[in-house]
Amino acid sequence: MADSRVDTVARLAQWKVDNFGPCSYKKSDPFKVGIWNWYLSIERNRYLYIHLFPEPSRISKENPPVAKFILRVFNASSSRKLYITSAVHERVLRTYDDFVWHVDTTFVGRFIIDVEFLDLKICPLNGGEASSVWSYDGKMQTIAEQSTLSCLSCMLDEAIYADLTIITSDGTLRAHKAILSASSPVFQSMFHHNLKEKESSTIRIEDMSPESCTVLLSYLYGTIKQEDFWKHRLALLGAANKYDIGGLKDLCEESLLEDLNSGNVLERLNEAWLYQLHKLKKGCLTFLFEFGKIYDVRDEMNNFFQHAHRELMLEMFQEVLAIWKPV
Repeated sequence: MADSRVDTVARLAQWKVDNFGPCSYKKSDPFKVGIWNWYLSIERNRYLYIHLFPEPSRISKENPPVAKFILRVFNASSSRKLYITSAVHERVLRTYDDFVWHVDTTFVGRFIIDVEFLDLKICPLNGGEASSVWSYDGKMQTIAEQSTLSCLSCMLDEAIYADLTIITSDGTLRAHKAILSASSPVFQSMFHHNLKEKESSTIRIEDMSPESCTVLLSYLYGTIKQEDFWKHRLALLGAANKYDIGGLKDLCEESLLEDLNSGNVLERLNEAWLYQLHKLKKGCLTFLFEFGKIYDVRDEMNNFFQHAHRELMLEMFQEVLAIWKPV
């Protein structure tokens, strides 16, 4: 029926009731606001009762809405005279009986039921705080971050207003003092004090290849790609340690621990000792001794001990003693 349709715009729903007898019941068609389909219904015996409820469905069962809303009833004539308005309601709505507005008034002719949803929240079944389906904080943050990263990527790729030259092992790159200073206290010190880097607007990173240094810059500018990180992570680890880029150093340590195996454990152990990566070092020692993988690398141990630091060898010996249990 035509007068069962509910019109919606934004957070507002209106149901124009054209024909409603003195003792009758009428239910609207479903209408969508938020992530739920809703119904309005009216019934009248002596008084008028207005119901608002979500459509019975899996989504309303698993994520029942917490609705904050206000209802109004208008005359359907061109004057749109307001008959009555409800208080602001906020409650969990699951069934037909969760909200019933008792209206101690009769209406003559056509009228409009107006529902303004002030907020809609998802109510977790397992408890916890309800969250609004209309929260734009995360979306706005994501869009802003994407826009900023796009700008930074363009600044780096096109050297827009670049004021710094980086000399690598085989070529030069252009960058921005402000970005590097914000990312590293070592870089900030170079450009803040009257050092040669400040006067010449040039820094030397000759222990990195142009490719590795480009990946380092992409990390500092927030545009690094996963495959580039994996390919150059040892070089990035050295740079993170040298220039005190804490977040990158932690990221490299987690990555090097993630794919630890018999083929790289001795190299990783040496890197862990060199850069004081305690979590990686512990992982390597556990891998070798507690899990018995020391037997898989016995051929490589002689060369390793010829170059390993004395204190590292002592720690390895102490690890053996800690797990060794004489029969």
